[in-house]
Amino acid sequence: MLRICALFVLLMAGTAAADPAGKIRVVDADTWDVGGARVRLFGVDAPEQDQHCTRQDGRDWACGAWATEQVRTLYQGRRAACREVNVDRYGRIVARCEVEGADVGRELVTRGLALAYRRYSMDYDLDEKSAHVARRGLHAAQVQAPSDFRATKRSAATPQPLPEGSDCRIKGNISSKGVRIYHVPGQENYNATRISPSKGERWFCSEEAARAAGWRRAKR
Repeated sequence: MLRICALFVLLMAGTAAADPAGKIRVVDADTWDVGGARVRLFGVDAPEQDQHCTRQDGRDWACGAWATEQVRTLYQGRRAACREVNVDRYGRIVARCEVEGADVGRELVTRGLALAYRRYSMDYDLDEKSAHVARRGLHAAQVQAPSDFRATKRSAATPQPLPEGSDCRIKGNISSKGVRIYHVPGQENYNATRISPSKGERWFCSEEAARAAGWRRAKR
């Protein structure tokens, strides 16, 4: 009988761990500790803490830190109930979460604090489109998809080689919003920027040539 009771307790503990519930501690906009369990919110992707965006007037904006602080103001210390979808490669529980019966993922996307992560779910596609039309939150600026930002950071340690037989070192990149930006050696994002000729991106031999072709210099 004792063995049966012990097994029941273990099974219940496993269920609790798989479906976290409890007080929220915001790690970043889409990653929370819920009742002590690390949770990655399902179906949404928010800017990374160190990610920057570009405002419409060209000013740099630390949008990742901003999104985290906005989410922290909204949810820190409140209670969430989550349902596990799966576990990611970092050991985080990927889950749908609710606060006072409201879908947190939908709330974040609707407010423009995160983007719909269409690679994994189309649940919030229309919510993002609505936020984009209204220019709410992140949509008031030029925002690189967080997944692209992470991929760029991973590749930063491996500089892209120059085209064979060329000494043209200026990188003409096209952003996810279609903005043409060139990077010169020594700029912060130069090594991380990858040039894909198939997408219309190209190398330039001078800044004058880049500007004449319709590219503008990167801010950083």
